[in-house]
Amino acid sequence: MEKRTSALARIFAAIALAGAVVVVIVAISSSLGDSDSSGKSGQGNGHKSHRAKPKAIAKTYVVKSGDTLVAIAHRTGVPVAHIIALNPDVDPQILRSGQTLKLR
Repeated sequence: MEKRTSALARIFAAIALAGAVVVVIVAISSSLGDSDSSGKSGQGNGHKSHRAKPKAIAKTYVVKSGDTLVAIAHRTGVPVAHIIALNPDVDPQILRSGQTLKLR
């Protein structure tokens, strides 16, 4: 009788472990997928993401310490190529704090 109890306990332990793994995977995937509740990446629904561009684009941007053109483009919604085209005298590799960049 003792062997049955330990075998049954091992089966239940394996099932409980598998269930715990499934719960952890579901919890992680749901926390990572919260940015889009529909499960789609905005394709096919006819709506553009409003997070990519602010409502009104400022005319200029004052560079802060640690800024890069990519970060500025992401923050302002203006493509890097457009920023470079509007500011041909600016070296993209060397941005200085306090430097003013044209955005439009």
